[in-house]
Amino acid sequence: MRPVSGTTTRRLLLAFGALVALFAAASGYVLGRLSDIHEGTHALREVGGRAREARELATAVRDQYAHLAHTIILGNDSHRRFHTEARSRVEALTRRLAEQARDAEERAAVADIQASGDALDRLYRDMLLPAVMAKDAPAVEAAHGRALEWVSRIQARVDALTERSDASMEAFEAHVGAVERDSFRWALLFLGGATLFAAGVGVYIGNSVARPVARLSEGAARLARGDLDVRIPEDDPGELGHLAAQLNRMTGALREHQAQRVQHEKLAGIGRLAAGVAHEINNPLGVILGYVRLLQRRAEGTLAEDLRVVEEEAVRCQDIVEGLLDLSRPGRGPVAPVALREACEEVVARLRESALLGPVTVEVQGEGVAWAQPSRLRQVLLNLVKNAAEAAGEGGRVEVRLDVDGGSGARVAVSDSGPGMTAEARARLFEPFFTTRPTGTGLGLAVSQAIAEAHGGRIDVDVGPLGGARFTLSLPAPSREQEAAA
Repeated sequence: MRPVSGTTTRRLLLAFGALVALFAAASGYVLGRLSDIHEGTHALREVGGRAREARELATAVRDQYAHLAHTIILGNDSHRRFHTEARSRVEALTRRLAEQARDAEERAAVADIQASGDALDRLYRDMLLPAVMAKDAPAVEAAHGRALEWVSRIQARVDALTERSDASMEAFEAHVGAVERDSFRWALLFLGGATLFAAGVGVYIGNSVARPVARLSEGAARLARGDLDVRIPEDDPGELGHLAAQLNRMTGALREHQAQRVQHEKLAGIGRLAAGVAHEINNPLGVILGYVRLLQRRAEGTLAEDLRVVEEEAVRCQDIVEGLLDLSRPGRGPVAPVALREACEEVVARLRESALLGPVTVEVQGEGVAWAQPSRLRQVLLNLVKNAAEAAGEGGRVEVRLDVDGGSGARVAVSDSGPGMTAEARARLFEPFFTTRPTGTGLGLAVSQAIAEAHGGRIDVDVGPLGGARFTLSLPAPSREQEAAA
């Protein structure tokens, strides 16, 4: 019996595992790209914040200079407070830019802005404002020129920081856009591939699971309708193919069981018929034979010949009745160990004494012991050897081989050198009244099979080593009770 390999289960697990892995890869890639987009967006916000604060710093520096200019124009300190507020705002923005600086160049630029702002504030407090209050025009002009230099320096640094932030923003925007486009394309590719793969898995499951299951269902339905000739294809290498093989074996066993049951019903019907009429037929047959034999003593010439024919046909009728009675009582009685070689040689001797073997060579080989009803077993052996001799013909050979199997059961194989038999004859061989000989009753093999089955055995037929048919009688091993009783 073919072992269950679990192939179908493994294939389904691999298919679903590959599908899940593909979807997981697609989901992982998309999540990774989304993470990149999120990080790029966050960085873009940071860069945008620095650019915005750099522009605010530039505005605050211009406000600081504007208050400085108003001090010069008005010639008093009325904008001193506003200058201080603008200066505080510049310092706060500068600190934030210092905290957000990404590299040494940005940190140096912010430090320069801080130093320039401090210098501008000192210039305003220590030089410009005192000169304005003193109405010292040359000092005011000199301080103003110096203030313009510091403001220009700060503005240049702020503009450089703004340009760097703008460039970073453009780079991050380009990166995020590229990531979005790549993510969209790869997501479409992964999802499209996963969809196609899922469709392929569906087709695969349909071919490797759904279709074999449909064949199994159809075969089971036909079997349920009584079609015992159904055969389910066993081409699937997995569990479904194993199940199909099991169903086919079960169907074959059912077919064989049904054939045996039909055969038994036939034999039982014939047996019931025989039991009802055998005695009624035997009585007139006995009277006929008695009168025929009585008349034979007085008859001469053609009358004697005619009476001999009547006697032969009456004897033939008695044989048929005896065969019918054997069919009606195949059950075995008390069993005992029977030496097979001795029983076979006794059967061969009886057939030779009755001139039923003719010039046929019969060889008995091997040894063995069978547990059976002795008279019934000899009846089967006589039938098999007699049939083999008739099939071998004049100058033919019959071989009787005896042996035991591993379970201590016995086998008797009777082979002949005859022409063998056709497949049609072999199929009907054990049917009652079926015979290939013009003088046979067709009951011998049917009775022999019934006796063998009553003992728990059977008779099989195939081609033998001598070229003709081989009939093998197989009998089971004795039970423990039988061995103990012996």
